[in-house]
Formats: sequence, structure tokens, C-alpha cells
Amino acid sequence: MALAQTEFEALLSDASKRIEGDVAWQADEDHSPCLDFRAEVRSDNGWPLFVRGSYNPLIPALSYNLILKTEGRVYGLDLGKDHHNPQCNQVGECHKHRWTERFRDKEAFSPADITASPAHPVDVWVQFCAEAGIDHWGRMLPPPPQQGDLFL
Repeated sequence: MALAQTEFEALLSDASKRIEGDVAWQADEDHSPCLDFRAEVRSDNGWPLFVRGSYNPLIPALSYNLILKTEGRVYGLDLGKDHHNPQCNQVGECHKHRWTERFRDKEAFSPADITASPAHPVDVWVQFCAEAGIDHWGRMLPPPPQQGDLFL
């Protein structure tokens, strides 16, 4: 059964969503220049959630996505890459995805509240968590320094 809009609104407004512990970037398993992480999101209501992050420092491009295990991405932030909406309009390099029953996660919009650049993943993380209503009980560690095409 698909996620209803009222369920999504309840999930997003659930103030008990939290990540417990530090979040650290890992080298991409495909040996690309990307780094990523996955962090479980706990809540008093037991939503089966996690956040997935992806960062490519060469572009730079950054994505943080709130994933509902039964549906996929329900909320996301992308920086450094354009998006083509189902209605055929382009959305800029800073855009958010917000679940709707009609388009699921395929429709994006340009937000006014994200001011940090993709080259500063920790600052963007703070803004993403505030907007998504996630308390982070720990630290977002900065991506490891880059040396040539390798990460230390």
C-alpha cells in the first residue's frame, strides 16, 4: 500500500525523529570520487527510516535523503545538480524533494532556507536536519581530505 499524504505529513512532523551517534563519510564501494554514509533514524512512533548521504567533492555535489524503508525516498535535498520535474520544468542546482501521492519523490522545488554550499557538507547537514525535523545526537564528521584522486 502506498504512503498516504497524511502519513507523510505525520512522519515529517514527528518531533521524535533522531539519529544517535556520530555520522562518518565512507569511500564509495565502486571506487568513484564519491563519499557516502547511511544513518538509522529512530522515532517514538517506530518509523522505519534512515538517512543516506552522498558527496562528490570534485563537482561538488551533495545529497541528503530521508528514506522510508517501505517506500524509498520521502524527503531529500540535492545540491550541485539540476533536476527535471515530471511537469517538464527544470529546477536549479539547489532543490528539495518532498513526497506527494501524485509524484512520490519525483517532483522537486527550489528552497529558500538552504544557504550553505555543497562544498560544506557539515553546514548543509545542520540545515537539512532542521528542515527535516531530525535531532542529531552526535557529530557529523567532515569528509576526509582529498589527495589527488584518493581519500586519506
